[in-house]
Amino acid sequence: MFNDIGPLELLTLVVLAVLVFGPDKLPKVIQDVTRTIRKIREFSDSAKRDIREELGPEFKDFEFEDLNPKTFIRKQLDNDELGLKEIRNGFDLKKEMAEVTEAVQSADESSSGSGSAAASSGSAPAKIDMQKKPEKPAADNHPPYDADAT
Repeated sequence: MFNDIGPLELLTLVVLAVLVFGPDKLPKVIQDVTRTIRKIREFSDSAKRDIREELGPEFKDFEFEDLNPKTFIRKQLDNDELGLKEIRNGFDLKKEMAEVTEAVQSADESSSGSGSAAASSGSAPAKIDMQKKPEKPAADNHPPYDADAT
C-alpha cells in the first residue's frame, strides 16, 4: 500500500502524528483508522461478491482488476489467439535495418559504377543523393511581419 514511502518520510509522518494528536491520544487514533480501513475493505469485498452473484455463472472468472485499461490491454495482447507472439518473434528490427542499409549501399555502388560508364558515353544519368542536407534559406525570402502578433 505504501511502497513509495521511504524510511525518512515514514519517520516524519510519525513525528507529525505525535505532535498533532499527542502521545496519549495517538493509540486511539491508530485504532480508529485501522478499524475504518477494515470496514472499507469488508464493504468492498461484499460489494464484489454481490456483483459476481448478480452477474451469474457465465462471469465466474471475471476479475475486477481487468477493468483497468492497462491490465485489459496487456491481457488481450498476451492472448495467443491473435497470433501476435508469432508476429512479434518474426520481426527483427536490426535485421530489417541491415537489409535496407545493404540495399541502399548496393544501389549507390551500382549507380556510381554505371554513372562512370555513362559519363564516358556522353550522357550522365541523374544521381540521387540519399544524404540529408540542410536547406539554405533564400536571402530575399523573409516571413511576413505581423504587427498584431507581437
